Amino acid sequence: MVGEERDAQARGDESPLVDGEDYRVVLVTAPSDEVAERLARGLVESGQAACVNLVRGLRSLFRWEGAIEAEDEVLLVIKTRAELLAELVAHLEREHPYETPECIALRPAEVARAYARWWSDSSPGSGR
Repeated sequence: MVGEERDAQARGDESPLVDGEDYRVVLVTAPSDEVAERLARGLVESGQAACVNLVRGLRSLFRWEGAIEAEDEVLLVIKTRAELLAELVAHLEREHPYETPECIALRPAEVARAYARWWSDSSPGSGR
């Protein structure tokens, strides 16, 4: 937190949190570390995501074409802005190897003010 923000909070001028309306956390699974890294790097390099966390060691059980399947996967936790969501989904549809990739966008209730500023600055979109 920068000094001005800390001083404003001390005076009660500004909440340390902002509404999460402009932000999205998107959950996507990938079949391997290599695919997850490629997808994550593409999203961050293009400006469609500020950050992508890769959560390894995931085991998914799901129904596919009438059968119960179980696969090891990597979970991508993608931080993007609401206005970039359609662009991000289009990127995933082009680049993801799954026929039907998981893509669940969640709206955070609140985001720490300083992190929200970084999040916005770090995800300008591909039209930068």
